[in-house]
Amino acid sequence: MKRAKISVIGAGNVGATTALWCASAELGDVVLLDIPQTETMPAGKALDLMEAAPIMKFDANVQGTTDYDATAESDVVIITAGIPRKPGMSRDDLLATNAKIVGSVAEQIAKTSPNAFVIVVSNPLDAMVQRVLEVTKFPPARVMGQAGVLDTARFKAFIAMELNCSVEDVHAMLLGGHGDTMVPLASCASVGGIPVTQLIKPERLEEIIQRTRDGGAEIVKLLKTGSAYYAPAAAAAQMAEAIIRDKKRVVPVAAYCDEEYGVGGYYVGVPVVLGAGGVEKIFVLDMNESESAAFQKSVDAVKKLVATMKTLV
Repeated sequence: MKRAKISVIGAGNVGATTALWCASAELGDVVLLDIPQTETMPAGKALDLMEAAPIMKFDANVQGTTDYDATAESDVVIITAGIPRKPGMSRDDLLATNAKIVGSVAEQIAKTSPNAFVIVVSNPLDAMVQRVLEVTKFPPARVMGQAGVLDTARFKAFIAMELNCSVEDVHAMLLGGHGDTMVPLASCASVGGIPVTQLIKPERLEEIIQRTRDGGAEIVKLLKTGSAYYAPAAAAAQMAEAIIRDKKRVVPVAAYCDEEYGVGGYYVGVPVVLGAGGVEKIFVLDMNESESAAFQKSVDAVKKLVATMKTLV
């Protein structure tokens, strides 16, 4: 059986860790690419990963390169390229620089891997995935953003930490843009089948929801010289696995919504079925009045971000 080919664009912390998760799970062979100015850095990281294979016992070829020709005919391309957030920097501050970087990456992907599924990790996420769609002109089902899997993982982790229980028994869902306006749904969260609203007092649950919204900024503040990479990389790898192995996972991703939720042609976080066809189905949830208002606020923020981006590129 032919192995899947996964190309990770950007060999920084997020990219290299994504390559590690994908290789160690034996999702396929991995190409780790960075810009020519990095010279041999991607090759060095790839060789280090290959030398970890006998210890961790995974069979996957990992190649480091600065040449897009090495990524040709990829099945999945994961874009992590772009400048990271710094303390005090919002995702919106990244907009102009990363829109140009991601647009350039998208042009190369369209040339070298016209049939690939694309998972965007670069921030500000919702605008960057819109940029990739516009540049590649791929079908929307094949272009998606990694945000909801990460944000939901943070929500689950905080709930498990609060209740001192296994993360395996925590289930949750959130909607909306990736950032301050995301909408963690308390109504969809449960622990061992028990609604979380029965286990955590409303005031405390709202604090956990706010911590989820601020999850990325909290890590940036603690690291001081970087941003999160273990969890974002793990989330991207989980999405790649769902596509490559046709897992039909029900997960929240930044998906192109038109009639769904009345969004009108933008990428926002929604629950989808993720499988061999990419975004195979979008679930439209019934929300209460406050959730619906919060979701609309988040959609409006995404639209404003995209409009601003279009004036910059």
